Amino acid sequence: MHILINSYVIYKPIIPNMSAYDDYIANTINPILRQLTIEVVKAKPENPVTFLIDLLSTRLGVNNAMSEKEELRILRQELARLKQKRVGSENEKTDSEDDEIEDIQPKKQSARSGVSAEAYGQWNKKGTFKPPVHHKTPEQRNRIIAKLSTSFMFVALDDKDKEIVIEAMKECSFPAKTEVIKQGADGSELFIVDTGILSCYKNIKGEEKHLKDYHPGEAFGELALLYNAPRAATIIAKTDSILWSLDRDTFNHIVKDAAVKRREKYEAFLSKIDLLADMDPYERSQLADAFITSKFNQGDYVIKEGEEGNNFYIIEEGEAIATKTIKKGHAPEQVKHYRHGDYFGELALLKNQPRAANVVASLPMKCVSLDRHSFKRLLGPVESILVRNAKKYEEIIASLV
Repeated sequence: MHILINSYVIYKPIIPNMSAYDDYIANTINPILRQLTIEVVKAKPENPVTFLIDLLSTRLGVNNAMSEKEELRILRQELARLKQKRVGSENEKTDSEDDEIEDIQPKKQSARSGVSAEAYGQWNKKGTFKPPVHHKTPEQRNRIIAKLSTSFMFVALDDKDKEIVIEAMKECSFPAKTEVIKQGADGSELFIVDTGILSCYKNIKGEEKHLKDYHPGEAFGELALLYNAPRAATIIAKTDSILWSLDRDTFNHIVKDAAVKRREKYEAFLSKIDLLADMDPYERSQLADAFITSKFNQGDYVIKEGEEGNNFYIIEEGEAIATKTIKKGHAPEQVKHYRHGDYFGELALLKNQPRAANVVASLPMKCVSLDRHSFKRLLGPVESILVRNAKKYEEIIASLV
């Protein structure tokens, strides 16, 4: 494919002395236009201009909030037009239809209010609440407590609230290949995996994409409760599975506020990290849920050269340095400086090798981390970037030897 075969023909009418720009056009402009043309031809969008704007915005990390607002405005207009044509039970459907449109982009309020009451809708309004109670054996209670301690949404609950949640949970059994929740359906409960493995699929542009597998201790189905949205994905039991379900009312009164604050905090943090910019929002929300927070004092070793590596880290606050023994018998030398948003620890997980360097907190530092298992299943969409950056790091080390 050739772009701008004759630069003179295209540019001569508007640029005098065109020959002075030939090198710039050939070496700088043409490669960009060639790649953009290839992307357009592959996608064959109905509106190439809009497609190119979105493509460039994504690559540059530009916020598309205005285009999303415009899309929301158009959808609202279309909904209003359809409602006028409805006959019969229009009023009975109005609330749910409005909620569907709101779910495209939940309204943001102040930091104090988090996700607004409008985004939660009528389903999530707090009224008189009497939590359900489902009898459990001591062994079942112990299993639930163990699972809650590993699930991000429940770790911040105090003992009293945790007890209410335990009593309200209901045991559900699903044979292998059973559909637990379906993308697009209404949702009134979340689930915590007790035993078994379940697969998560999401229909993206007509293609059924496998996002992840859920293992014991993990929770799913909370998006429909948090944002009064249809189910965001389909979950199918991969093996015979036992789950604990929690109803909407109990979740709304006991768990929601803590979960919303934590998720919003980490989603905002992750959205600003270049490495994760192209991840699907659903994938990024799952990543936020899996993170564990760790704090380090100045001078603390986060990882040590030669040790087995089982965690991947992203710096939320503070700074760190990487040091490595370049010459045997000599003190480790500084090879890298990490700041807010930088990540480290991926080399050992990508290559199943011992830690290649030390990472030491040079200031008091807070990190979020993923264990080896979560790293492998949640960072698949960006693994190629991690591998490429790992090669750059190896080149830095080689230049020092």
